[in-house]
Amino acid sequence: MEDTIAKIYDLITLYGVKVIAALAIFIIGRWVAKGFRKIAERLMEKRNVDPTITGFVGNLTYVMLLVFVIIAALGQLGIQTTSFIAILGAAGLAIGLALQGSLANFAAGFLMLIFRPFKVGDYVEAAGVAGTVEVIQIFTTTLKTPDNKTVIVPNSNVTGDNIVNWTVKGTRRVDMVFGIGYDDDIDKAKQILTDVLSKDERILKDPAMLIAVSELADSSVNFVVRPWVNIADYWGVYFDAMENVKKAFDEAGISIPYPQQDVHMYQHNE
Repeated sequence: MEDTIAKIYDLITLYGVKVIAALAIFIIGRWVAKGFRKIAERLMEKRNVDPTITGFVGNLTYVMLLVFVIIAALGQLGIQTTSFIAILGAAGLAIGLALQGSLANFAAGFLMLIFRPFKVGDYVEAAGVAGTVEVIQIFTTTLKTPDNKTVIVPNSNVTGDNIVNWTVKGTRRVDMVFGIGYDDDIDKAKQILTDVLSKDERILKDPAMLIAVSELADSSVNFVVRPWVNIADYWGVYFDAMENVKKAFDEAGISIPYPQQDVHMYQHNE
């Protein structure tokens, strides 16, 4: 009986300290992991990161640190953790290979929410699609095209190509070309273009619009017309300018030539 009690006492003496140390590592490590999670969440909140990604990254940070804490606690108990770590590494590699497309989309979505190349409501061109951004999610971005189609684009495709944001600057240049005949008065046509566009209050005074002869083409003398407008007024100004310039040219007798070709026929007498 005394031998049994002595053995139990020895076991408690031997493993009791290890158990207490392992519990201490687990409790303190868990507290530290929670602290790092809060720090990560606060940093992202200060940078106005989307709440969805903030919560996800915070929980991911906590879980990863907790895994290390558990491994350290098991090692303190004398349990061989080398094989356990190898199993976790192999499992992580297998999962990573299986979900590499999804992980690429997640990484791209995370970077987009951090650096914000565009936001909800911006009109952008990305991954071969142009439209207004409706939703930015972890894996995909949803765009609404001008003809009211919903396009869901994987985030890796968005960040893997050029992104053109038409909204971020607030203003946009309207590029138009008007042709007149070679027999028409250039100064008169230029004055008509200036008068027509100056009447549109949506056109900004600063930067000043540009009206200039850009090309002596095959069938016409081409004017490049470039007024600046607010983003919301772009298409309205474009369509109205096309109509009003045509009417003004017609009233002034300025021709808008269409492509044509003169054919000269020679008769050869034998």
